[in-house]
Amino acid sequence: MVLRDDLGAAVDVTGPAHRVVSLVPSLTEALVATRPEAIVGATDWCTHPADLDVARVRGTKNPDVKKIVELRPDLVVVNQEENRELDVRRMREAGILVWVTVIETVPQALESMSRLFDEGLRWGRPPWLDQAVAAWDGPLPAVRTRVAVPIWRDPWMVVGRATFTGDLLRRLGAENVYAGHADRYPKVTVEVLDASGADLVLLPDEPYVFTAEDGPEAFARTATRLVSGRLLTLYGPSLLEAAELTF
Repeated sequence: MVLRDDLGAAVDVTGPAHRVVSLVPSLTEALVATRPEAIVGATDWCTHPADLDVARVRGTKNPDVKKIVELRPDLVVVNQEENRELDVRRMREAGILVWVTVIETVPQALESMSRLFDEGLRWGRPPWLDQAVAAWDGPLPAVRTRVAVPIWRDPWMVVGRATFTGDLLRRLGAENVYAGHADRYPKVTVEVLDASGADLVLLPDEPYVFTAEDGPEAFARTATRLVSGRLLTLYGPSLLEAAELTF
């Protein structure tokens, strides 16, 4: 059956996928939560769940295409933002079926994953995904707080415009003060960040591992809060926990 991924590319799905390689940390967690026995490969950055024991195929931007081919996957799952078109092309030229997802908002995540499970993998939509759809249903709440979200230090980088994290926060009543920035992940000085007008600076534990001793001390004016990076950035079963966050 020829189906089309989120970019409209034809994917010649022949049946349920029994061997899957994921090059997207968010989707790796979602796939393992649904059918762990089918996952045969993932990137070095796929750290959720922590006990994931599959073949590692390097990173999201430099996957080992030769090793992926050797794993004989029925489907490789990638993401437009996290993975390179060059690698997608190389895998397809090697005869590997690749399904590209496009996710920048919570609704996009839910819709994209629904299509992936129903059409790309032919597994059917898992119960946790139905629960996530219900948890995130409803109108946008009023803005209760303004936040800034650093993702790196030295240099400081923050979540900017058109990101999944920013959309998730807005749906929780928190407005990202850098949502209107020209860059998706702008570099800023900590002095500018501290004076950004945010009510709260959220310090996640990934990709940079902010801790009680590394991060809060840099801010003289703005309150800070350590948060789970998984709940702010991943779009798998973590969406159920993320829906309960309050700021």
